[in-house]
Amino acid sequence: MTALGAVCVTIAVMAAFAAIRPSAFAGWRPVWRDPDESCLRELGAAVSPRRWLLIRSSAALASGAVAAALGAHPALGIALGAAAPSIGLRLRLDAARRRARRSSTQLMRSVHAALTSGASVADAVRRAHAGCDDRLAARPLEEAMADFSMGAALDRALFDASASVSDARIRVALETLALGIGERLPIDRVAALAGSVTERLTFDERLDDEVRARASGLRAQVWLVAMLIPALAIYLLMTVPTLASSVGSGIGRTVLLPAAAGFEILGIALSRRIVGSLR
Repeated sequence: MTALGAVCVTIAVMAAFAAIRPSAFAGWRPVWRDPDESCLRELGAAVSPRRWLLIRSSAALASGAVAAALGAHPALGIALGAAAPSIGLRLRLDAARRRARRSSTQLMRSVHAALTSGASVADAVRRAHAGCDDRLAARPLEEAMADFSMGAALDRALFDASASVSDARIRVALETLALGIGERLPIDRVAALAGSVTERLTFDERLDDEVRARASGLRAQVWLVAMLIPALAIYLLMTVPTLASSVGSGIGRTVLLPAAAGFEILGIALSRRIVGSLR
């Protein structure tokens, strides 16, 4: 166990060095695609997939070494260390998507207001993009205007830009606006179409707020139970010697503790999916 921990520490130090100085491994390429690559691309993070893989490897091996030093099975620490960066990245992306959803609604309001005042569709889209501070929400309009500046039709540019949007409601809104442009509708008809889309997005935003408000108590209870159960387990381990010896045995380290951690993570993930499936 000590030798395995030493190996984990050595590899973790090498992976951390590679993450800090990626030029030392400039010619190396991973043979598989990192599942977090799309998340990094959507967030616009200034971290390459290769460097992110090295960061995850460092966290996994360091956690394995800590687990081995504490007497637990190193595989448990490696699994937790490998999953922690991905979980943090997805939580950050989920928060960014929620902010972008609200900003996208404001974008459509700006487009509708500009069209109502008599501006052309291109000018309305350009003004809305210029007034948006959320990079994730403004990215589709930025891509569409870049293609439009290169000579592409605005409706085709909006269709192509909507394909990269993860939120189905925002994607439908952009496609609806592009459809109105492609049908050569008058400006007042396009403005009415944009107003209908804006009303639908506003309704969805209010519904999302209501669902999150109603489920906030459930989420708080889930997090409370998630913290209470490990605290109770630690208390019992400290006060009941027979239980501590059972958990510290081979089956405890290899079966009971990994199963407890797995059920804990599964419960938190399912509770988050309850609200996510309603949005």
